[in-house]
Amino acid sequence: MELRKQSIKAELSALATPLRAVPSSADALMKSYYWWTGKPPEYGMCPGVDVAGKIHSLNIPNLTTCSRNEVMDYFDNSWTITEVLLSGLSSPHAFYRVPYHGLRHPLVFYYLHPAVLYVNKLRLAGLIPNAVNPDFESIFETGVDEMSWDDMSKNDMKWPELQELHKYRKATYKLISNLIQTHEGLSEGHAPITQSDPLWALFMGFEHERIHIETSSVLIRELPIECVQVPTAWPVLDLETKPSTFPPCGERDFPSNKFIDVTAQKIEEGKPASMPHFGWDNEYGHRTVALDGFTVSQNLITNGEMYAFVSSGAYLQQKFWSEQGWKWRSFRNTKFPTFWKAEGPAGYHQYKLRTTFELVAMQWSWPAVVNFYEAEAYCKWLGEKEQGTYRLPTEAEQIRLRDLLSEHHIQYQSKTGVVDSNRYNLSMMFGAERKVSSDLDHTDVAVPGDVFGNVWQWCGDDFNPLTDFAVHKLYDDFSVPCFDGEHQMILGGSFISTGDEATSWARFHFRPHFFQHAGFRVVRSTTDGGVVKLRAHEGQAKNPYETDTVLNEYLTLHFAPAEIQMPYASISSEFTHFPQRCAEKIHHWMNKLGLESKKALEVGCAVGGASFKLAEKFESVTAVDLSQSFIDAAKRIQSEGTIQFQVRTEGERTQSFEAAIDKELAARVEFRRADACALPPEFAQFDAVLMANLLCRLPSPSSCLTRMSGPRGIVREGGVLMLTTPFTWMESFTSKDLWFGGQIGNDISSEEALLQRMSADFELLEKFDMPLLIREHERKYQLIFSLATIWRRK
Repeated sequence: MELRKQSIKAELSALATPLRAVPSSADALMKSYYWWTGKPPEYGMCPGVDVAGKIHSLNIPNLTTCSRNEVMDYFDNSWTITEVLLSGLSSPHAFYRVPYHGLRHPLVFYYLHPAVLYVNKLRLAGLIPNAVNPDFESIFETGVDEMSWDDMSKNDMKWPELQELHKYRKATYKLISNLIQTHEGLSEGHAPITQSDPLWALFMGFEHERIHIETSSVLIRELPIECVQVPTAWPVLDLETKPSTFPPCGERDFPSNKFIDVTAQKIEEGKPASMPHFGWDNEYGHRTVALDGFTVSQNLITNGEMYAFVSSGAYLQQKFWSEQGWKWRSFRNTKFPTFWKAEGPAGYHQYKLRTTFELVAMQWSWPAVVNFYEAEAYCKWLGEKEQGTYRLPTEAEQIRLRDLLSEHHIQYQSKTGVVDSNRYNLSMMFGAERKVSSDLDHTDVAVPGDVFGNVWQWCGDDFNPLTDFAVHKLYDDFSVPCFDGEHQMILGGSFISTGDEATSWARFHFRPHFFQHAGFRVVRSTTDGGVVKLRAHEGQAKNPYETDTVLNEYLTLHFAPAEIQMPYASISSEFTHFPQRCAEKIHHWMNKLGLESKKALEVGCAVGGASFKLAEKFESVTAVDLSQSFIDAAKRIQSEGTIQFQVRTEGERTQSFEAAIDKELAARVEFRRADACALPPEFAQFDAVLMANLLCRLPSPSSCLTRMSGPRGIVREGGVLMLTTPFTWMESFTSKDLWFGGQIGNDISSEEALLQRMSADFELLEKFDMPLLIREHERKYQLIFSLATIWRRK
């Protein structure tokens, strides 16, 4: 044993040597001790590793009392869990394999993304002076929010070699370790670390990494089984002792699920600012809900219960699904939950269960892992079967279940909200889900099981801001872009939830088609339980551009003849065809500067009028927009050469028009759906970029502008960027904290702020007022004067 300790110390010493000491083969690197860029997962070496060599999570630090050693231990625990998880990939090829759904980056991105965020946020906070690798800190800065389930934009990024990323992780580990060991704010007797303290950025890095431990584990679970292996340090599975039968045979395989009545109560939501550990911005604020009584399933819905839905054929019946849920099911051709793996002939309904790294006998007593659409469909099927009304719980009802535990004197958390992982399956105590209600097996009280842990629980609420929500300046686009009515709330944490996500304050969210170790319980009730569905006045507005009326207005703006866009002689026809005028201005400057017109990007392309005009001079044009209806319309014009649209005359009356495009010219344009605040990392080195009337409609305009420059800037050095904006700031789109100007008490104008922001990396070529005319009907028009600025990157 002593020799082994000496060997480990020698290996740790070698971590400080140059990269030439690391195995040259990526495969050899993964299989060697050099894989560990921090502490190797050995008992007595890495915090959180038990005597059996299995790693578990430490509790989130108390920012009032944490010592320097405690902070270092928490960092080491986080860092090593990431590397243990990714050591479960069986070969370097698995790092670069694009997920089967094509909606997220390959795992090589998530190998470096947490380390990059540490560096970028620590720099923003002024805790470190310089970049480690500017290229990597651009490529790996922003992940992807996977939009719609049929967004099949290909991930064609050429990712760096694994050995180079390993070198970056080593350098970053050393940098962060040194910060922890030397910063005076962590000295003995330090003041409490609050949201205004620069050190908040350090703890933000810890919790961000822990979120990605979860999301990466889901991506690994989605890989073919031959792409993975069980890491030596991975926690054990709590499997049923008797092998499961096929199909399930009653209570021998899964417990019966009783319903319990819950009385009415006033519910208080929101994390107090006084809580002494890190929290994400969406957790803070408050809300009071006067909640009616309801009846809820004591257990989470098990695989055994889900089996009845699947084996009866109901899973394949459209009547049980929402419209979007059915489209998702049909598109993916799903016939049973994603992590069930069919055994035997098709339709025989024999299944095994895929965990993160293993294929095991079906655990019928474990909670079913499904997406929101599947959970909704089960509720509707159960309602028909039981002749009642069943739905998913709301956030307020989930909190009421926690209060019910307290009423029965069940201690489930500390005073600061850290949930007891000895009672609940959290913090990687096990390597997967386990039998439902294991925490209540020896109690006789009528309280719900698995209020925390095992799996996240889908709620009926949209992800939403609490009253007095405020963005944090260091991560202004963490929550706000998802207050859009397209992300569902999940609560309670899963077996792999750690740190802040393993506290009672965690409020998390995903799109309804996504998988995140999430399951559900059901509520029987005739009320809505205080469900929150976002409307235009609550937080981030639902996308207002996904309506036929707005679509036709934009088709009119982009393609209608000038005499239709403005039929009155008293208004100049020069105000019409705004998109084409933007493109012509870019052509003018490219010619004036003698620049090659090879590739252009339009961010916020709408239905493509400017994109098609750009294609007249550029060899290729990439055009992106957040609106699915806009992108669909642009692609239809592109493929068919024409599109019919309606111009409103008055009331319900319209006049039909047709737009026609040269199909050969249109073939130069690639239309994609994308978020301007999270543009794909492969977007770089464009000769020209157009962003027309977009900035004041973004949840984080600065995030978008930041991507334009830098080592992998979207605009190449010497390239042209055109911005137009009327600065029509609205809190329904952009939090007031993120406006460039226009707030009471802020003396700087939006124009002045924009010019200041851009001048560091760009030279201003031209600034002017640019009229824009939008027709609503024959006698009503919007006349807008956007500020247009044209820049050349230095």
